[in-house]
Amino acid sequence: MTYLELVNKVLVRLREEEVTSVQETPYSKLIGELVNVVKREVEDTWNWSHLRTSVVVTTVAGLYSYQLIGVNVRSRIIDVYNETSKHELFLKSTKWFNRVYLESTVSAAKPQYYNLNGVSVEGDNLVDLFPIPDAAYNVYFSAIIPQGDLVGDGDVIKMPYQMVVEGALGRAISERGDDGGSGEQEGKYQRVVSDYIAFDAANRPDETIWYPS
Repeated sequence: MTYLELVNKVLVRLREEEVTSVQETPYSKLIGELVNVVKREVEDTWNWSHLRTSVVVTTVAGLYSYQLIGVNVRSRIIDVYNETSKHELFLKSTKWFNRVYLESTVSAAKPQYYNLNGVSVEGDNLVDLFPIPDAAYNVYFSAIIPQGDLVGDGDVIKMPYQMVVEGALGRAISERGDDGGSGEQEGKYQRVVSDYIAFDAANRPDETIWYPS
């Protein structure tokens, strides 16, 4: 579903004329903004399969800090795995990293732990590894990376579009001042989001069901 198609679906539900570009009228621009607001909101509600990807960091001997290209402050890391040496890396706190790096002599070895430590000028998360790598390792960061705002008419949304349409419609009704209709539509939006989370969660029982060890 393209950005323009999303906007037109909302306009039709509002009994407004469809447009040939999101930027065609002040009102279509407003609907476009509401589409992006709701898209961001939906992306942040769940670890959606549609947003899952892996970012690979190839370590360099003697270098412990790396930039996770594309992984930003809205991203969520769900697993870190050293493909080269076949083992998982575990999250440690900044306090723990400060202690091991500032209070002791660190020998280079296979990285075992990671810690997010700052943001690059490009907006990407920076990650520290411990121990300091002693060789080149391919470390896979599995992450939920929300899509950037839709801008061009042909930009395609990654998420199921139904949630965004229902949410943007509710925001548009509220913007018009129809409080009664807004509340009803907000309830419908919440139910649609809940349904889609349930659909996606059914494919991820390992992340939603606790198994005793």
